[in-house]
Amino acid sequence: MFVGLILLQVVILNNINFLGYINPYFYVVFILFYPFKKLDSAFLILSFLLGLSIDFFSNSGGINAAATLFVAYLRIPIVKAVLGKTELEYSGFSFRKLKFGKFLSIIVIITFLHHFIIFSLEYFNFKNIDLILLKTLLTGIFTIILILISFIFFTNKHASY
Repeated sequence: MFVGLILLQVVILNNINFLGYINPYFYVVFILFYPFKKLDSAFLILSFLLGLSIDFFSNSGGINAAATLFVAYLRIPIVKAVLGKTELEYSGFSFRKLKFGKFLSIIVIITFLHHFIIFSLEYFNFKNIDLILLKTLLTGIFTIILILISFIFFTNKHASY
């Protein structure tokens, strides 16, 4: 999945630039669906390497690595906050078991946070806050739609995520 997401992002999705604002960052799906473990340094390292790989092929100077690592670090606290739990049963956690509203909330928070960090680092100026928010919103919506479509088509009822 790791290499496939890099190839999909670099070869296909980085070449989409609809209306100058929409360029989906689908690789965030790796952070969402990577198996949950309590303290998983391997996940943080893989997330950083994923972002760094995207940066290498996109010539984007580390912004994807920074955003991906930051969101990967906050993934478990975000899931706990959305689910309203202090502890999370890592071995039995599955997105399929969640109600759609909570599932969508997790995807929206992680995706928009990731995109906001990317565009904030890309423009790095308070004068461009309107452009940062617009690109975050439009690209985030498009990315979320792609994630939901892929989740529906590429998971079966017996899979555990």
